[in-house]
Amino acid sequence: MPGPSRGRPARRPLSVRGAALAKRRRRGNSRVRLVVGRLLLVAALLAAGVKLVQVQGFQAEALSEQAKKQRATLIDIPAARGSITDRNGNQLAFSVEARALYAVPQLTREKWEAHRETDPDIGSYEDWARKVARFIQDTLGTEVGGRKTDEQTMFDMLTRDTTYIELADNVDPGKAAAITAKYADIGSEYRAVRVYPNGELASNIIGAANWRKDQKPPATHGVLGLENSQDNLLAGRNGRREVDTMQGNSNVVIPGPDRSRELAAATPGRSIELTLDVDTQYAVQRMVTEYTAKSGAKTGSAVVLDTRSSEILALANDKTFDPADFGKATEEQTRNHAVSSLFEPGSVNKVVTAATAIEDGVYQPTSVLSVDDRIKVADRVIRDSVEHPRQDMTFTGVFAKSSNVGTLMTAQKIGEDRFAEMLRKFGLGQRTESGLPGEEAGSVPPRNQWSGSTFGNLPIGQGLSMTLLQMTGMYQAIANDGLRVPPRVIRAEVDQNGVRKETPRPEGTRVVSPQTAKTVRDMFRAVVQKEPGQTGTGPSAALPGYQVSGKTGTAQQVDKNCGCYSLTTHWITFAGMFPADNPRYVVGIMLDAPSGGGQYSQSAAPLFHDIASYLAQRYQVPMSAEQSPVVPLTL
Repeated sequence: MPGPSRGRPARRPLSVRGAALAKRRRRGNSRVRLVVGRLLLVAALLAAGVKLVQVQGFQAEALSEQAKKQRATLIDIPAARGSITDRNGNQLAFSVEARALYAVPQLTREKWEAHRETDPDIGSYEDWARKVARFIQDTLGTEVGGRKTDEQTMFDMLTRDTTYIELADNVDPGKAAAITAKYADIGSEYRAVRVYPNGELASNIIGAANWRKDQKPPATHGVLGLENSQDNLLAGRNGRREVDTMQGNSNVVIPGPDRSRELAAATPGRSIELTLDVDTQYAVQRMVTEYTAKSGAKTGSAVVLDTRSSEILALANDKTFDPADFGKATEEQTRNHAVSSLFEPGSVNKVVTAATAIEDGVYQPTSVLSVDDRIKVADRVIRDSVEHPRQDMTFTGVFAKSSNVGTLMTAQKIGEDRFAEMLRKFGLGQRTESGLPGEEAGSVPPRNQWSGSTFGNLPIGQGLSMTLLQMTGMYQAIANDGLRVPPRVIRAEVDQNGVRKETPRPEGTRVVSPQTAKTVRDMFRAVVQKEPGQTGTGPSAALPGYQVSGKTGTAQQVDKNCGCYSLTTHWITFAGMFPADNPRYVVGIMLDAPSGGGQYSQSAAPLFHDIASYLAQRYQVPMSAEQSPVVPLTL
């Protein structure tokens, strides 16, 4: 048997104790790691607990406020719009407060589902929506402002899958409050309904306004007439409030009384007091409408001015509209023809020649002119309306008979430069600055552009254009002792406290002397004179018991087919004042292309008579001390 190798030490057997020691070392390292892991976990939980205490305790209020700011939105509080009244405080336009009801179905459904997790007996969202819909119908009825508010319609809206939906508009504030108090998930927004208690009365002046929710901020905005031109004054200044809005959509306000806070109150708009008298406006508007229909005219208008102040007591057009439903009105109905439609005045313009001749001493009322029935001016021949042999006419008769030839003979003595100056003094070719929107300036050919025949047109009221308000203003100057005062329609502003601030009266322009004005008034009384062989052109304007002074006018319209004056289409005008011995009122009338035949289409004098008769009764105007004397017109 072989023995151990010589010279080589024997191998030492493996130690059982060493293996156990290594095993114990590995087990000790795991225990350390476990302890360290536990310590780290405890530390993490401790840190989280500290942070939770910090967030929910010390920082809770600050973080809540920060979160609130993230969803808070500043919006405008619409200011109450001012009203429009007549000179006696009668309401012509005012606003009534209303509410719009709305819901946020998606948000409400989410909240409802969250409630069901804690209260399984709460019922379905559809059950809630049905109850709300039924309550809305019970409170509002089945229709508000033309929109259905019945139970089924409301239920269908509340169960739609949408962010925002308007349920009803123009709701009475009290009824809206009852609904939102019972169901906080229904929101309420401010609305204002513009009311026009007199319907179409003076609608061409007042215009129209409506609630515009598509604008920022939503508010009542004027779209026509004074409602539009005076919008800044009427609108006031909006306030500010802070509301909670949907995340990602700041236009959707979350309903609830605790989600809104007022930051600044709104300042109501100012009210406007007009110079109009509602009763006079009604009477004149009715008479103009009826007379225009009888005459067959395209349009008809009339203006009534106070002689001294030039305040507009009535301004009426035959075509009007309902401001509460202005969207259905045509442009012709909404247009204020009395200030925006231009026309050639015809013989009414002869007052310029008459006043200038008297002022400059060219003629006296009794001066005699030998007048043919035609006259040549440059390359044109102008005729009187009726053929007649040469005849002697008094200067008064030239205008009472409305002789074109006699007027042009006088104008040639005055001279072109002086006549052009007087046109400016009478306010032609320039806006009256009455405060009425859409007013046109009219047109007078510049002096340096006059041709040889221009001076054959202007003195007889052709070749220039004006508005009815301008024409009436010319006669106001004669009625007011030669002082032309620009007409106005806004009398005063009234703030929310009832403090009244009168609109400054415009300065007047001296056109002629008081004596000249009186002489012209006396001369133009003969226009309404009715005496065999000595009758003026407008006797139907006469008013028993009162002296009346005025002038008829018939102007040819341009035929667009030939570019020449038409022989069949005219503007019919009349301007006058009464009582002529102590003028109180000035009335201007224009009919565009009357075609009905008879007296209504031949003259506006009968309409003047009707308006003057009403004014005499309405304002209890004292009768004239004596009747107008009969004066010779032709010799």
